[in-house]
Amino acid sequence: MAYDRAITVFSPDGRLFQVEYARESVRRGTATAGVVFKDGVALVADRRIANPKLAEPSSVEKIHKVDDHIGAATAGLVADARVLVDYARLNSQINKVTYNEPISLEMLVRAVCDYKQQYTQFGGVRPFGTALLVGGYDDTGVHLFETDPSGSLTSFKASSIGGNRTPVMELFEEKYTEGMSMDEGVLLALQGLQQSMEDPANLTSVEICVVQKDKGFQRFSTEQVEKFAGRLPPTSGKGSSKS
Repeated sequence: MAYDRAITVFSPDGRLFQVEYARESVRRGTATAGVVFKDGVALVADRRIANPKLAEPSSVEKIHKVDDHIGAATAGLVADARVLVDYARLNSQINKVTYNEPISLEMLVRAVCDYKQQYTQFGGVRPFGTALLVGGYDDTGVHLFETDPSGSLTSFKASSIGGNRTPVMELFEEKYTEGMSMDEGVLLALQGLQQSMEDPANLTSVEICVVQKDKGFQRFSTEQVEKFAGRLPPTSGKGSSKS
């Protein structure tokens, strides 16, 4: 127990328990998925909330616009995610004002991860209990990055963060193909998200955003979400007790 009371103390087997607890906070969040298609990235998130009868699902924002060419989907503590998204927006605007050009995706993600890493190295703070899927495009092409509370980052063609991630990743490994159209990318991301849901037929709480070359960041309306949900094949889903 003495090793999990301070972020700066390693356990004898080389673990930082506070970072692992932060990762557990991400796993307890609702699922989020991202898929790279031919000229952009599709981001989908489950906005399921504890009391859906009284709460307004539209008030829960799991996918954020960072810049015209970058979007970020979150899983974990919503307040922590909001701080990181604001930090990313600030860095993006500073780069635009300083150099008169959009920031590259990898540069932005590395800046956010460096910020997150600082909160694993000094006493008196705690790690951010959130993970980000950051997707978009720049001069080098279309990219999707996954970050975690330790400050590490990995580039993916399709990925998922949050609760019940394993069946989502299994589906992506099976069905992802290079050069998909936007519709195919969105449908695959939605199909993956279904694998993590208790009621895979109920997609009313799902949020969809696309970051596409020449069109920028686009948030789908409720009608557009319903249209894509209606095109999905029937599924029983794997189910999840996460919230």
